[in-house]
Amino acid sequence: MDHHRPAGPGDWPADLCAWAGGLALAIAIAPERPPLLHAAGTILLAAALHSAIAWPVHLYRRRYDHGTLDELRALGITVAAAGALLYAFNPMPTAAAGIPVVAAMTTLLAMVAVRGTGRLRRERRQRAGREAAEPVVVYGAGAAGHRLLRSMLHDPHCRFRPVGLIDDDPAKRNLRVEGVPVLGGRASLIAALERTDAAGVIFAIRSGDGALLRSVRALVTATERWLKVLPSLDETLGADVAEVREVRLADLLGRRQIDTDLATIGDYLTGRRVLVTGAGGSIGSELCRQLHRFGPAELMMLDRDESALHAVQLSIHGRALLDSPELILADLRDAAAIRAVFAERRPEVVFHAAALKHLTLLERHPGEALQTNVIGTLNVLEAAAATGVERFVNISTDKAANPVSVLGYSKRITERLTAHRSTVAAGTYLNVRFGNVLGSRGSVITAFQAQIAAGGPVTVTDPEVTRYFMTVQEAVQLVIQAAALGAGGEALVLDMGSPVRIDELAHQLTALSNRPGERTVEVVYTGLRPGEKLHEELFGAGETDLRPLHPLISHVSVPPLDPALVRPLTAAAPPTTLTGQLADLCVLPVPAIDVPTLSAVRTS
Repeated sequence: MDHHRPAGPGDWPADLCAWAGGLALAIAIAPERPPLLHAAGTILLAAALHSAIAWPVHLYRRRYDHGTLDELRALGITVAAAGALLYAFNPMPTAAAGIPVVAAMTTLLAMVAVRGTGRLRRERRQRAGREAAEPVVVYGAGAAGHRLLRSMLHDPHCRFRPVGLIDDDPAKRNLRVEGVPVLGGRASLIAALERTDAAGVIFAIRSGDGALLRSVRALVTATERWLKVLPSLDETLGADVAEVREVRLADLLGRRQIDTDLATIGDYLTGRRVLVTGAGGSIGSELCRQLHRFGPAELMMLDRDESALHAVQLSIHGRALLDSPELILADLRDAAAIRAVFAERRPEVVFHAAALKHLTLLERHPGEALQTNVIGTLNVLEAAAATGVERFVNISTDKAANPVSVLGYSKRITERLTAHRSTVAAGTYLNVRFGNVLGSRGSVITAFQAQIAAGGPVTVTDPEVTRYFMTVQEAVQLVIQAAALGAGGEALVLDMGSPVRIDELAHQLTALSNRPGERTVEVVYTGLRPGEKLHEELFGAGETDLRPLHPLISHVSVPPLDPALVRPLTAAAPPTTLTGQLADLCVLPVPAIDVPTLSAVRTS
């Protein structure tokens, strides 16, 4: 039986009987009893007033669920108003003038008692009919936990039956929500599971605390029970039991709500011509999807991979005929083609996301890193300056902070080239730097998932290696926000949270994939590869973590690098020689040339 029964016309006769009983009781205990005719007239008048007032407050028009606070509020208004009018137009003698007041209070008490008793009986019958549902413990007695609990208790078809709550807030000890007790904090979780014989735990904390979820998951899996989660606010605003799902890797890493200044973003994107290079990549395609929502006058998506362009157009429009001018098939290495694109399309805002990114491969082929990451970026920068681009955003990486690899060298050089352009061009040229993107093509996560799907083993370079991670949606949100805040010549460093041990990540992924009775996927160690760091850094030597405008975005200055020092490099040079040349350009001091300083540009 469903707990939600709307209050309707069938409740009206019972409420009138309550008025008759309340008035009869008040008359019986009055010091002076009025004549029978007066008493009967008062009862009829009370019934008429109650009925007249109940109509405009929708008391019997199926607007309120029976026994809810909304219905009780409407009931209180009706009885109070009827009692006041009954007192004002009291047909009884003066000595019995207080009878309507006593009657109204007695009547309201009777109505509330009837409704409360009816609701309690329905809830008990409903719970008794769900004894076969799986008993669960809900972790989190906050607002989301409360709503989830009510959803579970009031859904007659719910497959879960809450038997306890866990919350680390000491103030919630001994609290009962809908009759379900708080059984303690995290330290009490295993004992609570044993005591209640719960089949599993539903994690109902939506703050994105990955460390807490990992800790809870370790406790739950140690008891051989299951763990499910309530999705984050990014996925859904509700807290319905139907939304409860399996734990995903993004949950274990921890996701945060990002405070986005939509007004500022709209000011520099809405109605503007926006171009994204590398539009078919993980970052580029998500950039295109999010930029599209801000209503640019034109969104131009440039990539050299036609299949990737097809995929991003399909994801935005739901169809991909490849016949619209928004798609631009071009290669950054072709300087003439890039100049022609900029001259013809005249973009006002540019997000430069195109790059080669596989560290180990670029260690073996530094010439490719030079041609695409360095010279390709320089081609785009020069084309942007020639056509008067207002805002240019270079997407960088944490490998550029204190670089030790070809990938890191090439991306640090692009940061410096972008900073140089800000000193000689009219527009704003800046960098945005962040770490690994969760689930991007070719990332360690996708590699692990492929290895697990093949039965293992999962390969980790070193048990102590750590990396920063964020979802592609988080990264792009902050990139767009950073582009609105940054000044020319800066690198804006996104807050990546705490670094994650790759070994722990591998074990979490294998644990998520393991099923009872199946062979456990093994994790093996291969050793660090050339150019890899044990621990990545977000800030280089001499850079300070300053966050003047946004709590998740740091601003650091980047020393400019004259492009004239880059042009002489050749991809035909021996790999070792070229790698050394790239490394030298990362630490080369700023040349003493007659250009405005970064601080002067920012001040102006």
